[in-house]
Amino acid sequence: MMFGYATRETPQLMPAPITWAHALTRTLAEYRKTGTAQWLRPDAKSQVSVRYLDGKPIEITRIVVSTQHSADVSLAAIREFVVEELVPVSLQGAVLGTDWRDHVLVNPSGSFVEGGPASDTGLTGRKIIVDSYGGAARHGGGAFSGKDPSKVDRSAAYATRWAAKNVVAAGLAERCEICIAYAIGVAEPVAIGVETFGTGDPAECSAWIRQNFDLTPHGIIEDLQLARPIYAPTSAYGHFGRDDSDGLFPWENVARATARTSVLA
Repeated sequence: MMFGYATRETPQLMPAPITWAHALTRTLAEYRKTGTAQWLRPDAKSQVSVRYLDGKPIEITRIVVSTQHSADVSLAAIREFVVEELVPVSLQGAVLGTDWRDHVLVNPSGSFVEGGPASDTGLTGRKIIVDSYGGAARHGGGAFSGKDPSKVDRSAAYATRWAAKNVVAAGLAERCEICIAYAIGVAEPVAIGVETFGTGDPAECSAWIRQNFDLTPHGIIEDLQLARPIYAPTSAYGHFGRDDSDGLFPWENVARATARTSVLA
């Protein structure tokens, strides 16, 4: 089974916590590559906890940033950089409480000089939650990276995100999770499930998806052009909620939603 998800919480139609967590690590990389903070090193991770009210994110309650660094910088200097520079630049527009600085954890385990594959690596694929929706939606369990698009673990996960994003962009629901299940050797999905969390009609969404998306493995690969060598950028910042202006993330395209909206208009 593969799951796809979309929500109106952010302009990217992604959950706010994972969007903001990726924003922090993107900014870290920018500071490192431009030499603004020369002590930064490539390995880093982030986590953002968010309080919700009536299904909407209203306040960031906790921020965790762990970054690899050179041996000649103090933890106090790293914390000052994260609190005074990184967070304000990365999370513009996010709601931070008045005492938010007291709720930022920076390198909580202490010194982080050794990093990267030399100190921490695995063989079975990347972390599936940071690559998808940060835990805001269910996951079928299969990693994306390390698999070619003939494996539905990857291609169908992209297709369900594509379909869910178009459902939300088309106004059929404010929040949508799609699950599709396959049997090995059978092209058509054996099941398609749609959950709109009370924000739309699941039956209408399901009918629209079946009418507008070919969810066979071959159809997904053809429609999303997944045979191209487009996957290197997915090694960081997740596979979803990405800018598709260069055509590298076609599952983020909402042209089918736009077409439906135009017809209704």
